[in-house]
Amino acid sequence: MILWGKCPYCNSSGAPGEKKVGGSGYEVQESESRGVFRSSHSPFPFSHHTFRFPVREEKIDIVQRSLTSVPSGYTHFLLSLFTHTSTTTMGSIVQAPALTTQAMPFKVLVVGGSYGGLSAALNLQDLCSGLAPRCGPKPVEGAPVIETPQFNVDITIVDERDGFYHLIGSPLALADEDYAAKSWVRYEDVPAVSQSQNIRVIHGSVKSVDQTSKTATYLPHGLVSSPENTSTLSYDFLVAAAGLRRVWPVVPQSLRRKQFLFEAGDHIRAATTARHGVVVVGGGAVGIEMAAELKLVQPQLKVTLVHSRDKLLSSEPLPDEVKDKSLELLLEAGVGVRMSTRLDKTEEVVDEQGKKAVRVWFTDGESILADQVSLAVSRSVPSTEFLGLKETGVLDEEGYVKIQSSLAFPAETPNWSDHFAIGDLVKWSGIKRCGGAMHMGFFAGNNIHQRMIEIASGKEPVFLKLDEIPPMIGLAVGKKAVSYWPATGVSAGEDVSQAFFGDDLGFTICWNHLGLGNSQKL
Repeated sequence: MILWGKCPYCNSSGAPGEKKVGGSGYEVQESESRGVFRSSHSPFPFSHHTFRFPVREEKIDIVQRSLTSVPSGYTHFLLSLFTHTSTTTMGSIVQAPALTTQAMPFKVLVVGGSYGGLSAALNLQDLCSGLAPRCGPKPVEGAPVIETPQFNVDITIVDERDGFYHLIGSPLALADEDYAAKSWVRYEDVPAVSQSQNIRVIHGSVKSVDQTSKTATYLPHGLVSSPENTSTLSYDFLVAAAGLRRVWPVVPQSLRRKQFLFEAGDHIRAATTARHGVVVVGGGAVGIEMAAELKLVQPQLKVTLVHSRDKLLSSEPLPDEVKDKSLELLLEAGVGVRMSTRLDKTEEVVDEQGKKAVRVWFTDGESILADQVSLAVSRSVPSTEFLGLKETGVLDEEGYVKIQSSLAFPAETPNWSDHFAIGDLVKWSGIKRCGGAMHMGFFAGNNIHQRMIEIASGKEPVFLKLDEIPPMIGLAVGKKAVSYWPATGVSAGEDVSQAFFGDDLGFTICWNHLGLGNSQKL
């Protein structure tokens, strides 16, 4: 039996009896029962490291590791050992899989468990397990497998909700009770999370982050905010993925699935019994989808969308062709549209049958009778209060996180290389989309893994860097959808809806892309 050892720091390797001395040297020794691999160099301030392992066991087991003067928090490293066993007949060689050992796991804190946060956590877990990242490019069939360094990692997700909520499905969730039940899945029912040995979820909210000490305070859900009720987490890496705060009914305000189902049910039943119809105020993407889904699910309902400008999607940097096609599809879906007028006021009235109704007045002096008014025009606010005041240099004037192309915090901030931000709360080009958030999550997971390699080996990290994102959109309008991509232009139709959203407004597409239904295994 021949024993080989490889050093993760200098990549030196050798067989028993070999020795190399110098600034980056190794010595491999063998005794009757134990082999020793010793490497002496200084990528970190310790004098040497020694790895001992059995030589007569078929399954390699590291039984002792000796490190001297290793700084706290940096005892993360990789050891690969290979056993070559020769047969007496064919002389074939059997290679055992590479093993990983690590004194302490890297601790990663992810603030927010929506598209971006889950993507960062799960892709990082994949990489640390030696797997291809689930949201990355798919390996070419037959191509050699590129092994990645493996690390022990503890990932903590702190989320205000008790489960994964399919945010882009809100327009349908607030129109169909069956879909509402599907759109919110508690974390304990998400296999990729609940079955993971590396990920835990805390139902609560992060209140503050100290970049210098790498600590965060959080308040568990249901407790009154006070110093005695908050707890502290320490971390090696942080991912800010808390998204935007949006008001009702743009998104549900519930933080528990059970509460959400009551909230959605009340809203749906109120719309179902609306004899005079529903008015949706706001012609952005949310308003368009909200009006169209309501009309699709309840075709007997009178639905009117009101927009203050002469074009829908007026705040988005999109060609007029996209905006005109959106209006065309909305009218085709049976939604009434009033353009270039604003909501002035509403007043409760009694209709001809002596029942309560709402008189909706517009700035052009006209009015209509309705039973429900849904506002889809409120300005969303980044959920970044926990990162401190704008004076820290992390946030811009509107509260968005300023990031580098690696998704890391600004370089002038403390420990910036270990702090990342993704998704809707970052200041970056492009329209806010769930696809963009998942893409950023994959990049963040990769770049944190690269930082782990740098810490473990001194090797310069190879970061994935985010390009400027051009304006693009996929918008569901009833049974059809309109899409725009600069390279291909505008497309619309039922086939576009199927490609972008499937049969459930993108729930299955997102669920599968994130691999939430199963946990990848080695």
